[in-house]
Amino acid sequence: MADLAFKRWFLPETPDLVGQLKSQLAVTMEGAEAFTEWARGEPYTAAELREIEARGDAAKRDLLVSLREAFVTTVEPEDLFTLSREIDWILNGLGDLVGEAEVFDASPDQGIAEMAELLVNALRELDTALGMLEVSEREATAAADRSIQLIRDLQARYFVGMASTLQLKGRAVRIGRRELYRRLRRVGETTIDVAERVVYSVVKES
Repeated sequence: MADLAFKRWFLPETPDLVGQLKSQLAVTMEGAEAFTEWARGEPYTAAELREIEARGDAAKRDLLVSLREAFVTTVEPEDLFTLSREIDWILNGLGDLVGEAEVFDASPDQGIAEMAELLVNALRELDTALGMLEVSEREATAAADRSIQLIRDLQARYFVGMASTLQLKGRAVRIGRRELYRRLRRVGETTIDVAERVVYSVVKES
């Protein structure tokens, strides 16, 4: 009976929720890298990005299952849920962008490729921020701030790119190219939301 009583009070192991979040982000980074290749003219398709999206969805579901079962968490459950959801939105946004480009026969240009590279670098900084979340609040915040700055650079490139569309011939071509720029800018805004949530989670724990 004593052994049974002990087992009832023995707490389950705390799952590595931040590690699972990083795993989900790794899939999103894979999608962003594939998107960058597409923006450079490589033959990636929306279907290939959808396959990566499916793996991202699976990673998100696994995290949510672990979150429901966790007795205690080192990061607030609300923050983990929000970070996971918005990391998923980044990947979905890239897939939607490529899908729309295929439907409307819109092609990326050098500006889109440059924005894509900045996005990948911003996601790498987010990966660093998540890795530091349970180790160093200062380092986590610094990496999140670097991610935000990279997206600010992306936004600056957006305005240059939008101005360049004035030189395009054909109304349909201009509209298609501008929509690619707008969609990619929105993905960047979601990336800032993720970085700011990292900072917020650090502030709450301070």
